[in-house]
Amino acid sequence: MQWGTKAGRPSWRVRSARTVAVLALLANGVAQAQAPNDLPPQLQDFDAYVEGVRKQFDVPGIAVAVVKDGEVVLERGFGQREMGKPAAVDARTLFAIASNTKAFTAASLSILADEGKLSLDDRVVDHLPWFRMSDPYVTREMRLRDLLAHRSGLGLGAGDLLYWPTTTYNTEEVSRRLKDVPLTGSFRGQYAYDNILYGVAQLVIEKVSGQSYAQFLQQRIFDPLGMRDTRFNSDALRPRDNIATGHAKADFKDLQPAPRMAWANVSGAGGIYSSVHDMSRWMRMQLAGGTYVDARGNTQRLFSEERQQAMWSVVTPIPVPKAAVPELEATRPNFLGYGEGWSLSDYRGHKLAWHTGGWPGMVSRVTLLPEQKLGVIVLTNAEIGGAFNAVTLRVLDAYLDTPKTDWTAAYAAALAKSKGKADEDWQKHLKARVADAGPSLPLAKYARTYRDPWYGDIVVEEKDGALRMRFTRTPQLAGTLTPWQHDTFMVRWDERWLNADAFVSFALDADGGIREARMEAISPMTDFSFDFQDLRLAPVTDDDKKESKG
Repeated sequence: MQWGTKAGRPSWRVRSARTVAVLALLANGVAQAQAPNDLPPQLQDFDAYVEGVRKQFDVPGIAVAVVKDGEVVLERGFGQREMGKPAAVDARTLFAIASNTKAFTAASLSILADEGKLSLDDRVVDHLPWFRMSDPYVTREMRLRDLLAHRSGLGLGAGDLLYWPTTTYNTEEVSRRLKDVPLTGSFRGQYAYDNILYGVAQLVIEKVSGQSYAQFLQQRIFDPLGMRDTRFNSDALRPRDNIATGHAKADFKDLQPAPRMAWANVSGAGGIYSSVHDMSRWMRMQLAGGTYVDARGNTQRLFSEERQQAMWSVVTPIPVPKAAVPELEATRPNFLGYGEGWSLSDYRGHKLAWHTGGWPGMVSRVTLLPEQKLGVIVLTNAEIGGAFNAVTLRVLDAYLDTPKTDWTAAYAAALAKSKGKADEDWQKHLKARVADAGPSLPLAKYARTYRDPWYGDIVVEEKDGALRMRFTRTPQLAGTLTPWQHDTFMVRWDERWLNADAFVSFALDADGGIREARMEAISPMTDFSFDFQDLRLAPVTDDDKKESKG
């Protein structure tokens, strides 16, 4: 087994002959292409198919790699790194892989477990004595495996506002604030996706290894696998790196570039930037049972086969949902669950180990079929999940020799249904609104500092006759409050690409003073990591200020 494609390194004459073809592909938005000889007949039109996906879902750039039987059979880029600019996506263009980082965190713990430095059955407090959840029993019984399996009792995305968008808290500060994040479910009782516990796992890796997590990944995973272009997070990107720009639809309508953000404090949950070229090496190692071939041609092992089987075994069962639309019924699995850093299910009766990732302006999907020795990685630079799913399933169908399905149309139908529900939800808000029912208090009375037990301080201030809200630890969460009805306001964030406008409702006491404020996202399409609903904002008193200073 050798890294790279079967074709190997072409001679200068072959390269020259390909130049004309490559230039022609560039003109059509395809940045890099290998000859399709190694692809199944069903994928001979793959370039045109991906271009159709890009057009349907309004995605500037897509990169795809396919691994089969230990070889990379396809590595290609399509479209542009940034809309309106000529730089093309190729196989080495870096994208934020977001939550696909979780599998690297699980692998890191597995490497340390193989070395006898920890066990996934260890209590978290045995490695981080200061660790606390909001419930003493959960604190005492939380194991390292629980950090990876989304069964802690935390609600969906609980605590994500501690780092999303980028905050000024560091990783340990985020983890220490877990003691004030409420549990909404029973410990190990149900699945609820979280990110914050992967930050705790990151700290365990650092404590046990004696290295920063960035150093550990570089020395123990990236370097051995030859992932030379991969970066720990956006802070590690270099000036000459080949980087894609993310894109988001401001107000869910107009596509625009999204600013590059750092995930500096919970990087173990989703910080990595990588390319399909590098991720193909990661997939080959996974499909080879944890082994890889080093630069000298020797077979090495990254982690044990036992550990890999554990990562790919269901720890937390997940109820199988109904298909979003009838066109997606064939994607409905027979089983669904989460292991250690991997989602687990089946497709047409074949086991999948897979994960998706979402980051401002970018989404991605890694899919492995272990029995078929097949892996697919799709990276995109727009926040449209239908694109990576449509591309992935086209590849899976080709290798499983199933009839072609128009997945582009199917996921377009699902997206249209989601938008339709969001529109209906907004119309319900409009219908229930009493537009002439203004605030109970003068605007100046709402202007003060509010404190949430786990997030910290949020400031409302009056400026030029209007109210402004800002999250003191999150520079990008700043916006204008406008009256909605009664003592509920609507906050519109200055950064329109966030798509996270929220209602802010103030509750008054018997004397007309503000007792607390609650928030909720306006649109059901808002990313779950904007967990405004978990905030309990109490006005900060003079005594509170003295206590915090003390």
